[in-house]
Amino acid sequence: MRQLFRTGMLVGALGGIFAGAPQDQDQAQAQAQDRVRIGVLNDQSGVFSTYQGIGSVISAQMAVEDYGGKAAGKPVDVITADHQNKTDVGVGIARRWYDTESIDAIFDLPNSAIALAVANMSEQKNKVFIGSGAGTALLTGEKCTPNTVHWTYDTYAYGRGLGKAVVAQGGKKWFFLTADYAFGHDLEKQAMEGVKASGGEVLGAVRHPLGTADYASFLLQAQASGADIVGVANAGDDTITSIKQAAEFGLTQKQKLVGLILGMNGIPALGLKAAQGAQIMNPFYWDLNDGTRAFAKRFAERHPQKNYPNDMQAGVYASVLHYLKAVDKIGGTADGKAVVSAMKAMPTDDPLFGKGTIRSDGRKIHPLFLLEVKKPDESTSKWDLLKVVATIPGDQAFRPESDGNCPLVKR
Repeated sequence: MRQLFRTGMLVGALGGIFAGAPQDQDQAQAQAQDRVRIGVLNDQSGVFSTYQGIGSVISAQMAVEDYGGKAAGKPVDVITADHQNKTDVGVGIARRWYDTESIDAIFDLPNSAIALAVANMSEQKNKVFIGSGAGTALLTGEKCTPNTVHWTYDTYAYGRGLGKAVVAQGGKKWFFLTADYAFGHDLEKQAMEGVKASGGEVLGAVRHPLGTADYASFLLQAQASGADIVGVANAGDDTITSIKQAAEFGLTQKQKLVGLILGMNGIPALGLKAAQGAQIMNPFYWDLNDGTRAFAKRFAERHPQKNYPNDMQAGVYASVLHYLKAVDKIGGTADGKAVVSAMKAMPTDDPLFGKGTIRSDGRKIHPLFLLEVKKPDESTSKWDLLKVVATIPGDQAFRPESDGNCPLVKR
């Protein structure tokens, strides 16, 4: 794995050298065209590097190896780069990859602003973009393209899906602790609508600035609300800090926390004592079945920190497999739109997400699981963190195709 990773980074770095040497660049491009080249673009050094980062690269490499290393008779390369959570950096890398390094498809791409820009670029250049870490539901809504597939999750599924699932489990009265920027507002809105549509009640909400260190005043409002459920509509370090402080306040003794974007990788930092009982929504957990457990073991053996895979990293693995099947089906990568069309035409089937489909708007459909963080005495190992509380069928978990306003959907 390490050799593959170094090779990918080296090829990416050589792009600048090739740019100054036309003959070398032409030769490199000619050689690259004899290969299938996929790029994993994500945060590899910042606040989300644990959630995607090297783990997504490992997943892509494992998928290529498991597929046999070739598609349409050509060897498959995995190239990677760090977008540093900067839109200009991410867009610049994608443009270079497409224009000078013969990359055929870009995968993962957490950071909605970069994802939307790359989706648009992929359509213009007739390449393929497959989002796993990307969250915005616009990718299958108003900003959908015939060259985009959105694989793992989106804000609609996590917000509304979690709201509906928790109400069905008896959590009727809600209060929201929300990050005061566009992402938090959208997540809160989706969850509120899911709660209300299921017969629940929203008693109120409070919004905090990005990067808040002291949640005392916000948590006091949540405690005083009389809500059964406190929906935590933030992400990253804000989620970890707010949930830790909620436990210290004793809020979890009478109220249940629901982390709308609390991923598995954030739980060890919280500790089971603080996080116990919190509920999250996910389409993948490593301990679901024999297939997921076998993948997790292989993944951890290759991961520098021996981490287990999360849903977004699993999504990269599954989506790369399906992409390679489509490349084989049509016999090449030259027409990105045709590759995506083939991906939609074939049922999906892999050991991590099982059987599924890709709709005409590009939305990959699979079940979501309502998961609850275990109590400390229920856990038997570092990554034994969650238990399944409920399963939400895919056709109920994601936004109805007719409601997304995607131009590709026939009225």
